[in-house]
Amino acid sequence: MSFEYTPENLTKLQEMVGRYRVKRAALLPALNLAQQQLGYISPEVEDYVAGLLNVPVVDVHEVVTFYTLYKQRPSGRHHIRLCRNISCWLRGSESIEGYLNQSLGAGEGEVSQDGRFSWEKVECLGACEIAPMLQLDDDYYGSLTREKVEEILKNVKD
Repeated sequence: MSFEYTPENLTKLQEMVGRYRVKRAALLPALNLAQQQLGYISPEVEDYVAGLLNVPVVDVHEVVTFYTLYKQRPSGRHHIRLCRNISCWLRGSESIEGYLNQSLGAGEGEVSQDGRFSWEKVECLGACEIAPMLQLDDDYYGSLTREKVEEILKNVKD
């Protein structure tokens, strides 16, 4: 599989790069743009972006693996990030994890049979006061129970 930006996205990238004194500074926006286009960051994307920005591929890979916002494999149309840090764990995130496995029929890193959902555990979503919590696409939900998660999933619009 190979990857190239669409002509429109290549133009967007060139505009982004022009905002910085050093090309490398556009790495995060370049990866965001690639993920918007493909849905995840594959090794081919890493190679392509590294070439465009003239940075070592290993540097791109380090960024992709450091930030949880970058998906390294295809995901469902809706992606869930479940916090597993201490506050969420103490307040029952393991129960939510079990519910996601059961209700979606997909384990962590997998895509549900209907392609609607995928999910992963992440270190911290930064809202310990409403633990346990998850992020669904761009929205955050806290003080979770199995019933609340069921309601959230039921109300997702495709």
